[in-house]
Amino acid sequence: MMSSSFAAPSRRDLLFLVGTAGVTGMAGGRPAWAVEAAKGGGVLKVAAPANPSSLDPATGGSGADHTILWTLYDTLVEWDYATLKPKPGLARWSYPDAKTMVLDITEGVMFHDGTALDAAAVKFNLDRNREDARSNVKADLTSIAAIDITGPQQVTLHLKNPDTALPAILSDRAGMMASPTNLRALGTETNRRPVGAGPWKFVSWADNESVVVTRNDHYWRPRRPYLDGIEFAIIPEAATALRSVIAGEKQMAFSLPARLKPIIDRARQLQIIATPTLYCIQLYFNYARPPLSNVKIRQAINFAIDRAAFVKATMGGLGEVATMTLPSSHWAYDKSVSTLYPHDPAKARDLLDAAGFKNGIDISIGSYNDQDSVQRSEVLQAALGEAGIRLKFTRGTIAEISAQFFGAEKKFDMLLSAWTGRPDPSMTYALGFDQGAYYNAGRECAPELSQLIQQSRESEDLATRAAVFAKIQRFVMENALSAPIAFQYELDALAAMVRGYTPDLLGKPKFENVSFA
Repeated sequence: MMSSSFAAPSRRDLLFLVGTAGVTGMAGGRPAWAVEAAKGGGVLKVAAPANPSSLDPATGGSGADHTILWTLYDTLVEWDYATLKPKPGLARWSYPDAKTMVLDITEGVMFHDGTALDAAAVKFNLDRNREDARSNVKADLTSIAAIDITGPQQVTLHLKNPDTALPAILSDRAGMMASPTNLRALGTETNRRPVGAGPWKFVSWADNESVVVTRNDHYWRPRRPYLDGIEFAIIPEAATALRSVIAGEKQMAFSLPARLKPIIDRARQLQIIATPTLYCIQLYFNYARPPLSNVKIRQAINFAIDRAAFVKATMGGLGEVATMTLPSSHWAYDKSVSTLYPHDPAKARDLLDAAGFKNGIDISIGSYNDQDSVQRSEVLQAALGEAGIRLKFTRGTIAEISAQFFGAEKKFDMLLSAWTGRPDPSMTYALGFDQGAYYNAGRECAPELSQLIQQSRESEDLATRAAVFAKIQRFVMENALSAPIAFQYELDALAAMVRGYTPDLLGKPKFENVSFA
């Protein structure tokens, strides 16, 4: 029997060998914050870089949503911050056999509306996430054939095939538990009127201005949360967000660009966080229609990108060239794939010529309107222009442009955005490339790739899984299903009074341990 207490891979075997790559402490070289007992109370004011796409975890489409979602919703499974190794959350899991997963749910947990988080609620959420027309996480749960309630606090998942990635999957959107009572009563309005069972409760959301949450006094974990509330101010311009922390108006700004690190270093009253993440800046392709249905054009784009110059110009060198959607220190990285697309504008032009575009090609692309996204788009526009690839940009907010590309409109040929990472690599490839997946704009997938993604979840052995991921990555990159560019570091600035904040490999802040001095 496999269970949530099975011998997991070591930190070294798992994701990043963080080593000395990360920096945490006080800006200006002063010691890290003192260890002291957490004190309750106070409202944390946070500068957040993006307006949420939705506050319903099943219907949202932006990776930037997670930081706010985690305040409202607890997940069935959680993960270790440093390794993303799954650990029990609202439930403990076990595998009586390879095609059966049992979830034993913590007793006494209540949703914010006072209803019980029991087996019926968990089944309702999981069935909704895998079957509802509005769900964007169906691809995460395709291995589930049926769900039975096998006790007041127990559900049993019957699987179509073995799926060792399910614990990690249930630590993400698919495992965020929302109140069935609220979902039934409000329907589509749950996007803006959420009810979860997390440490904080929803208060308000003013579009492109703020999201406010307040303490859940009936939270199931004793003495948590420490903070009375959190106020997220939506500030897309990173320099403005940082200034608000320096001025004392906010106590935290996160996901800051590397160009601002020298300013944080000089602001001696601030704490600084700088650590590697899975956050991959990339070009998403809609390869289900012309012109990007032609693999030669997609390959030309990959050859035309000067990734090293991009890291230097747009990230101040604080980043890693991306040759696939996993970084070089990830356990599933395949070095042999990393050499497929050296910077070669001449090769890119030859491929365009072979595709019938001797005089170059015009490609429509969505991008965002914050300063750093504009800079990235300009760097790419110049690089691809050298190869005869002319980019026609449409810019807007993250939520707007992402929805226009991934949603029903299919408005652009490609999107300059990022993949914000997931706890298990099979999630990255299933959500990004599998048949019908939300982040696969054309929704098409070769049967061979779908089979490989399924196969990647059949074993717990890392070496066996890594061999499958090598095939997946080679298929994705040889067919140029995307154009990964660079991995971004998490760069955060915190006021000196903030205690207990710990960065994670996803680069998406959680506030469960945060308090004030």
